[in-house]
Amino acid sequence: MRIVGGKLKGIRFYPPKNLPVRPTTDLAKEALFNILQNLYDLDTLQILDLFSGTGNISLEFASRGADKIISVDKNFGCYNYLKQIALDQNLIQIKAIKADVFKFLNQETNQYDLIFADPPYELSSIPEIPILVFERKLLNKNGMLIVEHQSMQDLSQHPNFKENRKYGYSSFSFFEN
Repeated sequence: MRIVGGKLKGIRFYPPKNLPVRPTTDLAKEALFNILQNLYDLDTLQILDLFSGTGNISLEFASRGADKIISVDKNFGCYNYLKQIALDQNLIQIKAIKADVFKFLNQETNQYDLIFADPPYELSSIPEIPILVFERKLLNKNGMLIVEHQSMQDLSQHPNFKENRKYGYSSFSFFEN
């Protein structure tokens, strides 16, 4: 896992091999952050990273100066790994939370500028993520939800769907408030 931009650009992290993760590829991550940097001033954003895994996306946001990042994953190994990396790199804006994402979303009351979700591709409840985010009003005005999923999956039926970007086997679906 490599940080592609910001103050940690070029740093590689080597998470334990036994973690149940499928990190976003460097190509897709770089494309995503090019899009986001053209839309937002990243250092003012409040971010929620769902299914954060090793923290690949959270660390990228922190490297680029994001103000506050809440990273949620239910796997204890992933949670511990991200918590340790954030501590080692003095990334105080990252707060790792060990929780089931759907339970977290059903209880969360804070609003975010950007919510990124990278669930396991085989998860059948991926379409529920935008439903919960918008029903629970978890985005600030002009906020955005980005869901990473298999390219063959179509999330465009949700009324807040804006666009889809494909990067090989992976896609990002963008939803706006």
